Amino acid sequence: MRERPVAADDADTTAVGSTSHRDAADEVASDQSAVAATGLRPPFRRLWTFRGRHLLEFPPVVGYGSVFEEAFDGRLYSIDPASGRIRWRFSSHGCGWSSPALADHLLFATFIGNQECKATLQGGELLALSPETGRVRWRRTIGPSESSPLVEDGTLYVADQNGYVYALDARTGRLRWRYATGAPIKASPSFAYGRIYIGNYAGEMLALGARTGRLVWRSFGYGNFYSTASINAGRVYVGSLDGRVYAFSARSGAVLWSFGTGSYVYASPAVWHGLVLVGSYDHTFYALDGGTGSLRWTYRARAAISGAASVVDGIVYFSSFDHRTYGLLGTRGRLRAEWPDGEYSPAVAGNGHLYLVGLGRIYALAPLRPGR
Repeated sequence: MRERPVAADDADTTAVGSTSHRDAADEVASDQSAVAATGLRPPFRRLWTFRGRHLLEFPPVVGYGSVFEEAFDGRLYSIDPASGRIRWRFSSHGCGWSSPALADHLLFATFIGNQECKATLQGGELLALSPETGRVRWRRTIGPSESSPLVEDGTLYVADQNGYVYALDARTGRLRWRYATGAPIKASPSFAYGRIYIGNYAGEMLALGARTGRLVWRSFGYGNFYSTASINAGRVYVGSLDGRVYAFSARSGAVLWSFGTGSYVYASPAVWHGLVLVGSYDHTFYALDGGTGSLRWTYRARAAISGAASVVDGIVYFSSFDHRTYGLLGTRGRLRAEWPDGEYSPAVAGNGHLYLVGLGRIYALAPLRPGR
């Protein structure tokens, strides 16, 4: 299983913890994995709790008037943001090891066949569904996939454990191109500067032309990439299982800097105000200077950190394997809030709420003092 936060495309959507394809398309990309959401800060009051039947490893996507969550057992839920009640559910007969995406009035999701959830699905599958009803609009068989979909300008990008990156027409599912990287992919694609950036399990980071699928550059020799890249200001930031965080040149693939942690870096970095924010299996959450890789501050958790962080109104959220979620001041790393639930990717914002993801629950939170 792999953490991967949301990528979404809707004017009514606010998502954190991913490479947003709206922001990343800019020539100088804005902060990644962060939303302004002014006034959405702790302390919070709980509005409702959604209780899933199984592990919720990945954060939901918020848009088109609903909250959409994919559970470990392969069920996809549409949740009423006002009450937390289920509007519809879809059973994939596979495992849900990714986050869904929204674009062009469609909901996209990948599923994987695996005995851990007693799946009857073989291999992997990519689906497009109606956000209003959950009805399948189209489906495509791919390899086993933990990759969260990404939509940019009408094209849907996804990857699989057979080592392929796919580009498909988002409306029809028609294949536009496919690129074989030669090694399993567990990360998700990121978009910036007209390119798709993704790493594989051969320790290679690749840049592909988003329209053609042609290889722009390939950089290799960096352990294995579970982490999904974040792109900002001409740099590609990604964690590796060799215990390091890397910054590559988005243009050439040259390594600009690397920073060594004490253990695996499964997490996808968040980028906010020039900081690269990422946790490690060494129980430490790091804030690194995006330009130089120098250490700005750290926070010591009580267990390993696997999921991606997200930043909402200057508060950095991350979870650890002792089932805790932390909210830190992004500028200094000082603790502002803590919750006794969570394990992977912790939070997204939308509809003026913070949606906090626990092991099998989603908590809808509103600030006690709105606007402050």
